[in-house]
Amino acid sequence: MIDSADIYVKAGDGGDGLASFRRERYIPLGGPDGGDGGIGGNVVLEVDVSLTDLSHLAKKKMFVAENGISGGKKKMHGRAGENLLLLVPQGTVVYEMKEKGALHYIADLRAAGERVLIAEGGGGGLGNVHFATSTNQAPRRANRGKEGQSCHLILEYKMLTDICLIGKPNSGKSRLLSRMTEARPRIAEYPFSTSYPIMGIISGDRKDYVLAEIPALVKGSSMGKGLGNAFLRHVERTRLIVYLLDATSPDIVEDLSMLDKEVALFDSKLSTKTKIIAVNKIDLLQKSNRISEIGQKLRQFSLPVVFLSAETGQGVIQCITNITGIVENISEQYTEKPSPGLKIFRPKPRG
Repeated sequence: MIDSADIYVKAGDGGDGLASFRRERYIPLGGPDGGDGGIGGNVVLEVDVSLTDLSHLAKKKMFVAENGISGGKKKMHGRAGENLLLLVPQGTVVYEMKEKGALHYIADLRAAGERVLIAEGGGGGLGNVHFATSTNQAPRRANRGKEGQSCHLILEYKMLTDICLIGKPNSGKSRLLSRMTEARPRIAEYPFSTSYPIMGIISGDRKDYVLAEIPALVKGSSMGKGLGNAFLRHVERTRLIVYLLDATSPDIVEDLSMLDKEVALFDSKLSTKTKIIAVNKIDLLQKSNRISEIGQKLRQFSLPVVFLSAETGQGVIQCITNITGIVENISEQYTEKPSPGLKIFRPKPRG
């Protein structure tokens, strides 16, 4: 999964104006008739909900819109260059790379069909017909087209999720995702069977919610161990974090502490998100009082705790009820605003 892209975009240059004169039989003094050049094509980003990553942009690196066509004889305008439309997945954040590597926030594209004008095409040059005066009736002057805008963009795709499952390897995230949604992730008994985020839909009382499984974290993920925390950017927008723990672990408290620490090391803001603990694999507990013991140990974290078995389905319905009840009361909070003067076109709602 390619969730970031470093690309260069350039709008088309304007076409040149033409310096020409009428040369027709019986019209010896036809005068100037050079037409104007066409404007260059713009570069526009548009949200396409069918896309799931940025691989189609990351591979090419450079994108250039069509130039405007030069003006013609008989005062004919040159054709405008075609706009270049670059499609991005829903949830793409756009930055411009400035000098010395500084990133300037441009826009956050969330709505289906949302568009943003990134680079504007250059204006077309004027033909010599515009420069004729009473004292200069045969101007040989025409303007060149203007250069189109260009910029170095950094694109980051961050999933628009409501709930994120986070756990250690083999904690049962994929199996639980398949139990709770229609998603069919790869399920295996070896670590890191999930190598990229996978999404599914949970039905709540008021609406449907997007549940995402994040690849497993281990101690040292913040330093690049295992799969590292490369995909934790997809947690930044979620409203509820579900820490999935293995009930058979010899130290379940340490497991939870490690997960919470790795998440915080990636971004301290994630520590303020609403969280819930789900203890999986209770079907493997040999002692009936083990659930009570685990609950007592986890009480120190002051988080809601649910017990379940993704294998047998025990407690899964109650878990869905709990997490949807929590997430329904958490509002979406987006603080970033687009750059002043940026041309963003949002599709009009139907009806």
